[in-house]
Parts: sequence; structure tokens; C-alpha cells
Amino acid sequence: MQPPATPREVELRRAEFERLLQPLLKSLYNTALGYVRNPADAEDAVQDTVLRAYRAFGGFQPGTNFKAWLFRILTNYCINRFRRSERAVDAIAYEDVEREAELAGARLLTAADTPEPAIFDDLLDEEVEAAIASLPLEFRIVVVLSDLQDYTYQEIADIAQVPIGTVRSRLFRGRRLLRQALEQYARERGYLREMDGE
Repeated sequence: MQPPATPREVELRRAEFERLLQPLLKSLYNTALGYVRNPADAEDAVQDTVLRAYRAFGGFQPGTNFKAWLFRILTNYCINRFRRSERAVDAIAYEDVEREAELAGARLLTAADTPEPAIFDDLLDEEVEAAIASLPLEFRIVVVLSDLQDYTYQEIADIAQVPIGTVRSRLFRGRRLLRQALEQYARERGYLREMDGE
């Protein structure tokens, strides 16, 4: 059995944890917000993630990818905590969507990601957020990490603990589901006509 850490060792460990954590906090919150779609729940997810990470920091191997390790803790927390509410997508107040969009920093879909750039450039963030919220959690995770947080495939694979091929497949399918949801919105609003009606 290992002897208890001295106060100096505890202080050094805490300082090292804070040094590694500090530059990732904003990204951690934005990612949590993309997963759970609610600022209060995102704050809870970040707090719980930081607490769990600090408690487990003694087992973290120096020189390995702290960012992937931390975001894996967040992802696992969100999967476990919010899976039950995944199928019950509630209407989101527009004010909440605006606040979330400001915190997240940008819309997830850009003109380059969609076949009809002019149409989708005009879509409101509310529809984009609702489309993201409708994704099954395993697709939502990779879309948020890739399109909102700009993680590489390898980083996403490390965080989600899946092979890179699975990341690519989920990202492709998630983006396709988003495109379908946004195309449906565009048809409902008259931006697109049904092909068979022409």
C-alpha cells in the first residue's frame, strides 16, 4: 500500500491539474453544451467532470493526452446522465437557443457542409439546434466534437473510445441526418419544393 501523499505533493498535484485543465475549460463547456443542449446541465456536466478528473488524476499517466482523457470523462458522464432523455426532445425556447449559440460560438453547419448553401445560410440557429438535438447520442457526440470543437478524427476516437473508422461512419451518418432534418424544415417553409411535384 502506498503511503499517503504529503501536503506538498497534494499541492503540486493540484497545481499541475489546474495548469492542464485551465486552457480546456471553455472547450469542455462548449462540448458539454453541444451534448446536453441546456446551459445548466452543461455546467453540471463540467463540474462533475472536473471533480471526477481531479479524483482520478493520480492515475493519469504524465505525457499522455490529458485533453482526450478529460473529454472521455465528460463524454461518459453525458452518455450515462442524459441517455434517458435522448428520445424525449422537448421544444427549446428561442432565448435559450440564442444563449447556447453565443456560448458555443458558431453554427455547426457551414455552407461547405451542405448542398444548398444559400438556403441553409438563412436557417435560424433554432432549427440547427433542434436538428442536432434530434440526433441519436452516438452521432451527436461525433458531430459536436468534429463540427463544433474541430477535433481531429484521432482525438474523437480517443475521446469516444471507438476506432477512427467508426468516427468517420458516425460523422457521415450524423451529418446526413442533420441535412435531412434541415431539408425538411426548408420544405416546410417553402424554401425547397418537392422534386416529384415539379
